[in-house]
Amino acid sequence: MAAKIIAVCTSEKKQTKKINVRDASLKENYGITGDAHSNQHTHRQISLLAVESINKMRDMGLNVNPGDFAENLTTEGIDLVSLPVGTNLSVGKEVILEITQIGKECHTHCAIYHQAGDCIMPKEGIFARVLTGGRVKIMDKIEIV
Repeated sequence: MAAKIIAVCTSEKKQTKKINVRDASLKENYGITGDAHSNQHTHRQISLLAVESINKMRDMGLNVNPGDFAENLTTEGIDLVSLPVGTNLSVGKEVILEITQIGKECHTHCAIYHQAGDCIMPKEGIFARVLTGGRVKIMDKIEIV
């Protein structure tokens, strides 16, 4: 099974759940056009989380979905956390991302953490910068370059 994108999520404000918009435009060295986390001055322009990680939280009894962890791209079939910083990923026909960070420090625990006593984004979410922009949509293939 080829690894793929199962959700493309954005939000207008930081520290909120993102909504699956199904496709979006990624701008080189910026992020997703219209997303609150896009910024050319950061190495965390795009966030990715595997649905397999989301399923761990579902197994704990939480009703969570793609975008609930504020990730931009939800993947299926690729072991994101095993990829080293510096790995390039091809998404769809045009986009190239470079992994810049694995996990993050969570200073203000999110609602999910308060419900379950844990959250997977700080451990299993990854961050990337956009090397080559273009359109990304659900069902696009994602692969290591």
